Amino acid sequence: MKKAVCIISGGMDSALSSYIAKYKDGYEIIAVHFNYGQKTEEKELKCFKDIAKSLNAIKLIDLDLHFIKEIGGSALTDENIAVPKDGLKPGIPVTYVPFRNGIFLSIAGAIAEKEEAEAIYIGVVEEDSSGYPDCSESFITSMQDAIDKGTKPETFIKLKTPLVHLKKEEIVREAKKMQVPLEKTWSCYESGEKACGVCDSCRLRLKGFEIANLKDEIEYNKS
Repeated sequence: MKKAVCIISGGMDSALSSYIAKYKDGYEIIAVHFNYGQKTEEKELKCFKDIAKSLNAIKLIDLDLHFIKEIGGSALTDENIAVPKDGLKPGIPVTYVPFRNGIFLSIAGAIAEKEEAEAIYIGVVEEDSSGYPDCSESFITSMQDAIDKGTKPETFIKLKTPLVHLKKEEIVREAKKMQVPLEKTWSCYESGEKACGVCDSCRLRLKGFEIANLKDEIEYNKS
């Protein structure tokens, strides 16, 4: 059985990435999710479970990494740092979680080696993200090298980033085409019943739907 570890946050990008792994590339899915004390932890975990169920994942793994919150330094984990609501600005925003994808990929590498999986899928987007350094292709290349060097000689795990050069509207169109349940995903940086609609992540998502000329089925606050 051909297996892939898919890092699934509960968001739109990781959902599409995992659908590509399953329905385009033919892998059985080991669905992995990380709870790291983010403000949207409960909401993201529910979305992860819904997406994994829709993929008929052969295994679900959700791990507590609350040491990330203890390290701090991000508006996603620190109650005393507000999530920006005034649009994207130059530079790395305060919503960046220090080395988050490096931590995630290191753990995913360990899981993939133990489960004898051939690939790890992560939905990083370089060209249309908030400018996070751990979403770049060069970063992924470095992590691939680390996994190659840090696993057994007979272990071969390929890091796959099918969305890395896509724009949000392309992601929306492809997700709709592949029937990804986008209504079960969550992109907002806040934890309300409805998405805020004005944080960086909501703005990128809404812009993607607008340019794609498609309707986003999740609910947003009107304000």
